[in-house]
Amino acid sequence: MNKESKRREALLYHSEPTPGKIQVVPTKKYATQRDLSLAYSPGVAEPCLEIAANVDDVYKYTAKGNLVAVISNGTAVLGLGDIGPEASKPVMEGKGLLFKIFSDIDVFDIEIGTKDIEEFIQTVKNIAPTFGGINLEDIKAPESFEIERRLVEELDIPVMHDDQHGTAIISSAALINALELAGKKAEDVKVVVSGAGSAAIACTDLYVLLGVQVKNILMFNSKGLLTKDNPSLSELQLKYAIDGPKIDLAEAVKGADVFIGLSSGDILSAEMLLTMKENPIVFAMANPNPEIDYNLATETRKDVIMATGRSDFPNQVNNVLGFPYIFRGALDVRATKINEAMKMAAVKALAILAKEPVPEQVNVAYGAMKLGFGQEYIIPKPFDPRLITVVAPAVARAAMESGVAKNPITDWAAYEDALRERMGNDNKMVRLITNRAKMDPKRIVFAEADQLNVLKAAQIVHEDGIGFPILLGNKEVILELKAELGFDADLEIIDPKTNEEEARRNRFAASYWDTRERRGVSLLDAQKYMRERNYFAAMMVNEGEADALVTGHTRSYPTVVKPMLQLIEKAPGASLVATANMMMTSRGPMFLSDTAININPSAEDLVNIAIMTAKTAKMFGVEPVIAMVSFSNFGSSTSPSASKVREAVAFLHKNHPELIVDGEIQADFALNQEMLAEKFPFSKLAGKKVNTLIFPNLDSANITYKLLKELYKVNSIGPIMMGMGKPVHIFQLGASVEEMVNMAAIAVIDAQAKENKKNKLAK
Repeated sequence: MNKESKRREALLYHSEPTPGKIQVVPTKKYATQRDLSLAYSPGVAEPCLEIAANVDDVYKYTAKGNLVAVISNGTAVLGLGDIGPEASKPVMEGKGLLFKIFSDIDVFDIEIGTKDIEEFIQTVKNIAPTFGGINLEDIKAPESFEIERRLVEELDIPVMHDDQHGTAIISSAALINALELAGKKAEDVKVVVSGAGSAAIACTDLYVLLGVQVKNILMFNSKGLLTKDNPSLSELQLKYAIDGPKIDLAEAVKGADVFIGLSSGDILSAEMLLTMKENPIVFAMANPNPEIDYNLATETRKDVIMATGRSDFPNQVNNVLGFPYIFRGALDVRATKINEAMKMAAVKALAILAKEPVPEQVNVAYGAMKLGFGQEYIIPKPFDPRLITVVAPAVARAAMESGVAKNPITDWAAYEDALRERMGNDNKMVRLITNRAKMDPKRIVFAEADQLNVLKAAQIVHEDGIGFPILLGNKEVILELKAELGFDADLEIIDPKTNEEEARRNRFAASYWDTRERRGVSLLDAQKYMRERNYFAAMMVNEGEADALVTGHTRSYPTVVKPMLQLIEKAPGASLVATANMMMTSRGPMFLSDTAININPSAEDLVNIAIMTAKTAKMFGVEPVIAMVSFSNFGSSTSPSASKVREAVAFLHKNHPELIVDGEIQADFALNQEMLAEKFPFSKLAGKKVNTLIFPNLDSANITYKLLKELYKVNSIGPIMMGMGKPVHIFQLGASVEEMVNMAAIAVIDAQAKENKKNKLAK
């Protein structure tokens, strides 16, 4: 995508379908006049009077306790500098979005039109009664130091300037673990810091609390080493200035144990890295270009322990590992401030978490066989679902122990359960899927690439590194649409009907006929089929000329699935083909099967569908808890529909005891743990959170997933083909661009899994 196209896409993202990225939604009923009279006049007077009598009741009757203000004056925005409060608003909305999706904290972004420190402070103090916490953002140094210091002192709610402390907290956790791996002690190491802004100062302050000696620190700004005779240094910078001779960066890193980069790209050369001590620790956190390229550093020295600010290298120092969970813990105990004890609790929690066994879901997301503590894993990954239940409680405990918590937690198990529930609705799975695909992208045939939306999906797949699209369709149309989209990548474009593809068509036809000649297919039939893009695309996958296939945007599902079933064999051991939809619900991802193929499956079919769906869930790092649903509960009906479900469950209990599965059961009992425990405590699902539903027929499965999708705007990924020998996946008719991108990522993951299985069998 060219620069203008990227610009246009970014502007459309922020403007369509509704301007901005966050909105306010009601949390109470408002359907009737009675509801409205409670929401506003006259009923609203009652909580007002309660709060007037006891101001702390504001946390009981309003949203204050889960509301954070993200506040900026736009003087130091990302890499854009001083662009003003209005121009900073998209960034502040983005920060609000991160708060919501990672820790379920609501946000109002506040942009303040002043650069005067006193005016800024007074404005924040005046609006503080609205909020449970204040996140200061993108305020230039040195003003940011004074603003934060004053607000922390003068307000009784948590205040943190994340630009300073976020990076400090995450990199400190990484430093603890890096020092352990290097066999070094904090009090002994020589540290060189490139950068002397707010983040560099905050980082170095925390390193000193970890035991690093000030006398062993050399700090540089853009003009060189900080020395005490420099009158331009701030008071905070002066504490890291030295009396000694002014040396350059190359001289400073000689014999250094640690290099901390918060400055600009490519200032640490390979030659300079070679002069550092054994097991050097290098945190090159400049973005987008680190102070030294990751690959260059690791090729130069095999013993380097390296971290960057980038997601495409190991050990990403990402603030999202910290601020959502720090504020979550602070809000949940109604902390009056975020103090050093709470920051250090977050540091230690992150450091310890990196040493714990990594959940399969995280391994799946990062395409790793098994992540484990070591050179390439010294801090947790941003997609680790344990972050909220590890960091937030650690911060909350520290707030209680340091005396700043006004609402102490007494039941920690219940608190952790509540934290897990908060994270059920945030579409994390989509990010996990995309990230997993990007770890090992594959060649994907887009069989309808001369359709605008399909080509848009292929463009995103290519530009996001999810896969390598192969475009099928009318070449002239595709080229015109590519020009319209600014999609200038040089990709393979194939029109199966053209004369130039005759040799390949005939080769594919011969191969197909060889497998179907005794099933009523003539060579002439096979040659005709190969002029149709879905047959041609399927043969590309069969013949190893592509790794995966996606199609179906413009045609009905039965029409598209037919050639796939004709041309592509079932997976080894599979007795049938079925589909599952992954629904991103408020309770987390739910797998629904069979949503597209088997109209009235038998008991044996239901067994196989359940087993295949369980494997599919595990492929995405989800441990399946399966309800075989019906209109009946555990024998309450003897109808054939209920009986076949009961028979399937009995077989699974006897032959697959490793599966958590039960039924037949009505959907509400399956999903409502309290109802299930009360009426059917004997069930294998009692006390467990169901995440997989197997339906008795296609009617119920297809209707259910489409109702969820349309009525409640639940994101759906699928139908995911199960039981196929090759990675082929079919869109629903008229699928959106987003749905097609997600399905392409599924196809890549499917290809990865099949390749891994093939490689294992070959060994």
